[in-house]
Amino acid sequence: MYSEKVMDHFMNPRNMGEIENASGVGEVGNPVCGDIMKVFLDIEDGIIKDVKFKTFGCGSAIATSSMSTEMIKGKTIKEAMAVTNKAVAEALDGLPPVKMHCSVLAEQAIKAALLDYSEKEGIEIDGLEEFDFTEPEH
Repeated sequence: MYSEKVMDHFMNPRNMGEIENASGVGEVGNPVCGDIMKVFLDIEDGIIKDVKFKTFGCGSAIATSSMSTEMIKGKTIKEAMAVTNKAVAEALDGLPPVKMHCSVLAEQAIKAALLDYSEKEGIEIDGLEEFDFTEPEH
């Protein structure tokens, strides 16, 4: 059973779309279930001014994409790095165990976009070097 928040973010996703000339773009996917998430960041002075996503996947994948973008919009890079799949799932009042991989993809997409940004800008972001981008099991 899905929480009201999961259903709300699935039926009314926030921040859907893409940003032209984004500061960072991250795309992750799980070929087993077919979910693919792409996150676009607009970063100014270390602050995520805007964030958009495009997700191909199930309702949980769309809901976690939507919630995770809400969690980092207006935040610093450091605050965005602190967002975990567990925090995304908790913000949605939980996910069924078989859908937890969606929250992992949401975290990975954010981190992938930050990695792209760091490479474009030639800067180092604490925590990215040891982040695990392997695809989650489910």
